Amino acid sequence: MPTTPLLLAALAALAALAVAAYSSCSPGPDPSGELDVEEALPSGLPPTFIRFAHHSYAQMVRVLKRTAARCSQVAKTYSIGRSFEGKDLVVIEFSSRPGQHELMEPEVKLIGNIHGNEVAGREILIYLAQYLCSEYLLGNPRIQRLLNTTRIHLLPSMNPDGYEVAAAEGAGYNGWTSGRQNAQNLDLNRNFPDLTSEYYRLASTRGVRTDHIPISQYYWWGKVAPETKAIMKWIQTIPFVLSASLHGGDLVVSYPFDFSKHPHEEKMFSPTPDEKMFKLLARAYADVHPMMMDRSENRCGGNFLKRGSIINGADWYSFTGGMSDFNYLHTNCFEITVELGCVKFPPEEALYGLWQHNKEPLLNFLEMVHRGIKGVVTDKYGKPVKNARILVKGIRHDVTTAPDGDYWRLLPPGSHIVIAQAPGYSKVMKRVTIPLRMKRAGRVDFILQPLGTGPKNFLPGPSRALPRSLDPQGAPAQLDFEPPRARRQPASGSKPWWWAYFTSLSPHKPRWLLKY
Repeated sequence: MPTTPLLLAALAALAALAVAAYSSCSPGPDPSGELDVEEALPSGLPPTFIRFAHHSYAQMVRVLKRTAARCSQVAKTYSIGRSFEGKDLVVIEFSSRPGQHELMEPEVKLIGNIHGNEVAGREILIYLAQYLCSEYLLGNPRIQRLLNTTRIHLLPSMNPDGYEVAAAEGAGYNGWTSGRQNAQNLDLNRNFPDLTSEYYRLASTRGVRTDHIPISQYYWWGKVAPETKAIMKWIQTIPFVLSASLHGGDLVVSYPFDFSKHPHEEKMFSPTPDEKMFKLLARAYADVHPMMMDRSENRCGGNFLKRGSIINGADWYSFTGGMSDFNYLHTNCFEITVELGCVKFPPEEALYGLWQHNKEPLLNFLEMVHRGIKGVVTDKYGKPVKNARILVKGIRHDVTTAPDGDYWRLLPPGSHIVIAQAPGYSKVMKRVTIPLRMKRAGRVDFILQPLGTGPKNFLPGPSRALPRSLDPQGAPAQLDFEPPRARRQPASGSKPWWWAYFTSLSPHKPRWLLKY
């Protein structure tokens, strides 16, 4: 049923009482810095209890490790590196086999607190970790399906040093910029390599790749934060497909590019080649967020109402060195930015409402990683082809296969011509039709033939091996593909198309060409 302000107030009051009870019997942060992983919940509280309060660094780590211990069959914690002041950047992961990549299981990450004083995302991800664990153990079919088919990584705090500065001032007293930067006074969301400028330069040249752009050596001559290095190493190690960065200061979802094609323009619509898919990703969050869909222009974020509470980043304001642009241009990962509210450091009584507003959008967004197509690229012996390119005609942005040969390509509904190619192999094309209501990635595999062996570039008809998917109504939705038309087909058998022509030239046929 709809949540009324009165009901929200009552629930918030109950949560506050529970928090007070928890706080009165819960030891505060250990000044020695030692983290007690086995800290138990106060007696009388169920294991599903979520403390809707602000968490210090030590409390955050304790909650994440305790959550991973409760759900050890599907969760674990790990560190991707350390902050400038030496705090571990702790991630909690959920997967049917935590700690390892599974073939064709997509990887998704959510990152909070990149700006230390924007704390709503930090807390929401701590709550999300506990919620996923509890609901999985309670047998929630949606959560079990999500965790069994997806590898989810949550990094609640990318900037724990900045958070400590902001938390020292406290909610309600925190300045607009206090604690925003890391301990080196660097804005982490301006500290990534500027690959967008290089993209604009390359995009004007036909036939040049504009994806997986390498990092210039000049970048390393500047001041690079350890937190930034940790994120870059992380996304180069794991084949992430989808990501969201949670911020505060407004109420809107933005998507790349964040840096304008014309740097001197303060606002300039600057879409990626995947504009249509990015809009679907942004809407997947905004369209189920009750406040983003509120029709009042007087609310927080009301100036984005006519845009549906989503916006191209550069059309809002342009900046360089952002994490979302870097994800898209250096890896396979599509990242959006979610602004969770106009108050950067909300009071504790507002946290429960923030969680209620963002729980469904987060789950809906995580499920979007299963849109489009996925598959495995192998050679004729069944050996996986690493770093093979998956191209989509009309979208000048390729993704590459992981070490096991698997790939994921987020695509909007419609017909697409998909091409797989790799050095030393002939390319293979397939026409793929993605139904409008299809919510599970269709399986499209490719077998590449070595060059010089008479490959068949155009594969015949629909494959019987393609899986079936179910739309929300339970009706089967079939991923369909067929060969592109209007190109000469290979002749029968293993002979190339020109074979019959040259054999008809007797007695002057060129024998050297017919040694096939």
